[in-house]
Amino acid sequence: MNRAISMLLLPFLIVVAVLVMASVYIVDVRQKALVLRFGEVVDVRENPGLGLKVPFIDQVVRYDARILGIPTPPMEVTPLDDRRLVVDAFARWQITDVVQFRRATAAGGVQFAQQRLADIVTNAIRQVLGSVPSTTVLSDDRTPLMNQIRDLARQNAEDLGVRVIDVRLTRTDLPEQNLNATYARMRAEREREAADEIARGGEAAQRVRAAADRTVVELTSEARKKAEIVRGEADARRNAIYAAAFGRDPEFFAFTRSMTSYERALRGENSSLVIQPEGEFFDYLKSDGAERANPVPAAAAAALSVVAPAPAVVPAATEADVPPSETNREGEPLGEAAGVTLTPMPEVLSSPPQEQSVVPTTPAN
Repeated sequence: MNRAISMLLLPFLIVVAVLVMASVYIVDVRQKALVLRFGEVVDVRENPGLGLKVPFIDQVVRYDARILGIPTPPMEVTPLDDRRLVVDAFARWQITDVVQFRRATAAGGVQFAQQRLADIVTNAIRQVLGSVPSTTVLSDDRTPLMNQIRDLARQNAEDLGVRVIDVRLTRTDLPEQNLNATYARMRAEREREAADEIARGGEAAQRVRAAADRTVVELTSEARKKAEIVRGEADARRNAIYAAAFGRDPEFFAFTRSMTSYERALRGENSSLVIQPEGEFFDYLKSDGAERANPVPAAAAAALSVVAPAPAVVPAATEADVPPSETNREGEPLGEAAGVTLTPMPEVLSSPPQEQSVVPTTPAN
């Protein structure tokens, strides 16, 4: 009989155990649960632990209570300056109101909510980034923009019973075609700057060359001026020496010049001369001109050829003993304006005093 009772109690215990197991549910610390009865919410469990439900009638729906993440696909946005950008973002969200979340998503759950949130975050990104220029989007400090996107997405996601915690822009780049155009524009800009630098360098080099050429011209002109001054003063000195030599003995000077003319004219390679023999050119071929000579007196010649020791007492120089000095038109010594000091004319080239020849008289017989 005991065996029969045991046989009857065993199915009962099994049924009781099944009913207990069907009426008890466990809520994990990472979850939030809803107890549904014929589709209506009859209980909300947000704290972890055991819960009771009507077996086979109530249904327990669990949702993740942790902070979830959702990436947005890359999208093209047009900022305020009509410059297209490729942007993608990453959002973090959490279920705050389980009942409202159930009503908004129905049986879709978290997957459906993520699709809705992706659209909400995408629209918020387009709206916020479309109100600012591209330079602000591409800058390093984009925290204010991300905060605006977060607030706007949070406001639009309140009907889902979720809270958008944060939105981060992970990439903000130009489209591929825009990148090529931008690189080409940057390259053109750099080439223009390089051309400007080359032009400025060429201009500076031209100024340096012009200054150097002007300096060369000035120095050359100044040197040529000084050379002409020195040459002119030297010619004047030479002419003065010639004049002094001519004044000493005009006949000897004419004889010397005639000999030089003969030497230059009567060369074998020169052309033949057709001239009358009675011409002045042949005067010194007929006669040496001794009858017209005015030689230096013997005393003066001895003084020129023999160097006598200096006398103990130097007589005072007379006006005739001072070497002649030549001056320019302004009365300055020749060569002084050009920085050249000329050597005084040797005393031996100065005109000697002309002595009258004394004809001795023969006493009358």
